[in-house]
Parts: sequence; C-alpha cells; structure tokens
Amino acid sequence: MHAMILHRIGEPLTWTEQPTPDPGPDEVRVRIHACGVCRTDLHVVDGELPNPRLPIVPGHEIVGRVEAVGANVEALAPGDRVGVPWLGHTCGACPYCRSGRENLCDHPQFTGYTRNGGFATHVLADARFALPMCEHGDAAAQAPLLCAGLIGWRSLKIAGDARRIGLYGFGAAAHIIAQVAVWQGRSVFAFTRPGDTDTQAFANRLGAVWAGGSDETPPEPLDAALIYAPIGALIPAALKAVHKGGRVVCAGIHMSEIPAFSYDLLWEERELVSVANLTREDGVEFLAMAAEAEIRTHVTRYPMTEANRALDDLRHGRFHGAAVLVNA
Repeated sequence: MHAMILHRIGEPLTWTEQPTPDPGPDEVRVRIHACGVCRTDLHVVDGELPNPRLPIVPGHEIVGRVEAVGANVEALAPGDRVGVPWLGHTCGACPYCRSGRENLCDHPQFTGYTRNGGFATHVLADARFALPMCEHGDAAAQAPLLCAGLIGWRSLKIAGDARRIGLYGFGAAAHIIAQVAVWQGRSVFAFTRPGDTDTQAFANRLGAVWAGGSDETPPEPLDAALIYAPIGALIPAALKAVHKGGRVVCAGIHMSEIPAFSYDLLWEERELVSVANLTREDGVEFLAMAAEAEIRTHVTRYPMTEANRALDDLRHGRFHGAAVLVNA
C-alpha cells in the first residue's frame, strides 16, 4: 500500500510505500476509493491540535470497500462499501459511552489524528465505526458527507427548531447543511469572508435567502447561527445577529481566541454551545436523510499524491465546497 504520511508538524506529507496491514480481530481493511480533505486535517498538519500520533496518515472522510475482515467481524463482509469518519474508536465503558454520548468518550481514537486515516490506498478501521454507504453513486461525492456533512448535521440538530439559520463560514460543511436546511423548509443566511461575492453567489445558488460578509448584519434577526469558520471573532458577531433566546453553535474542533464582548450580547437568554465529534447514530441518521433529500456535494478532485496541494488550496479558499483525494 501507499500513503501520504505526516512525519513532523509543519512539514509536507510524503508519499510512502508501506506493507499492507492485516486487520485485527475487530477490524476491517478498507481499500480506499476517495477521502475528503477537511479543515481538521489542516489543524492536524499545522499543529493546532495537540499530540497527534506521529507519524500519521491524515484523512477522515473515507469511502471505500471492505477488502478483508478480522476474526470477530460479522456485520461486514469483503466487497461492502463503507465510510470511515473522524470518530474511529470508543472505549464503550466510560460514563459517556454508557449514557449514549460516545462522541464525548474519555478514551477515543480519531481517524487521521490518533489512528491512521484515509490519505492512502488502504486503511484499517474499527469495524464498529465503518458505516454502511449507499452502493450507488460517486465515492468522491460521498466522501464529504463523512465529516462536513455529519458535523453540519449534528450542529443543525443542536440548533433545534430554528427557522432562520445563519451559517458563518460557507465551506464544505455549510454548503451541505444549507441544502439540508432548505429541504427542511428553513431560511438560510450565509456569511462569508467580507467581499467574497463569488462564494455569496454560490450560497444563493444553493438556496440561501441572503448572503453577505461576516462583518454585515443580516436583514432580519436569526433564530440560530452555526459557526464553521475557526475564527473566534465570529462568536460576538453571531450573538449580535440572533434574537432574544437565540442559539449560537460552534461546530469546529479548533478556534482562534474569542475576543472579549459585552454581557449584553449574551443576555436575554441567548445561548452559546459547541459540537464535539459525532456518534454512529448521527452517521446512520444523516446518511439516510442525505439520500432522501438528494444532497449534492460540490467537490474539487485531486489525485491522492497531491494531498499537499489540496491542503494548501483549502487553507487559501481556492475552491467552493469540498476537496477530495481520489485513488486511480
């Protein structure tokens, strides 16, 4: 097998040949067809997330087919199409796992961060966290659903029954969840980098009723705001944009420092909450819903060997939607 490996923080990934591993008793080996490139991957390679397991193969939006199964695996068989997400293993024994909140597990493993991920030709996955995927359709188009879609879905669920939804940072997650919200009959307000009229037009094409810069005030108060950009200064902006009793949901795993803001922005029962990871239940629920709603991802494809270019293009916002690495 071959993989793009991060040996040291801040250095480029290197395309390396390795022995193809055999799955352990509870694992499957997946031959990878496509792997999305997520902003979390940037946080890993740039050292913004602490203590990655180095050397590491990044990538956690994996779509492929099971090639081999471990001795204890019964639910999957060679040839099954599966998706491997960010949450790659949980202990099953801590209070969070026992109470149905495995996304908060005390002893988790994360794909592409603390266990090898999908910037490769093959990956070993905990069979419990290899989600069944639709057998039809394009693997590259499915890949962003495994994180951008799942985190977007969990953040939208946490927003509750809000009808006017603000999306701050209109990248991979927002372009998926905007389609979901429109399908549900909600009104989407898209916030982009100031002056980015191209992305604003993209948001309008996906059904947003308004699109503007993150420094602008929406034309009407929001019921909830979902923040996907890792910019702490967006929190007071979003709190200002929601009405009394509104909710602001931070959906990223990393964010820059949050500036001080007046208590008046939080008063009147506005809420500020965060999303952490996801559960397998989220995955099954969202993937079924995405198929029903006919969600269409907008992807820019790169050969697996060009992961460094894809990461740099993501860092500088050179595409709409999501970047996806594909194996020939």
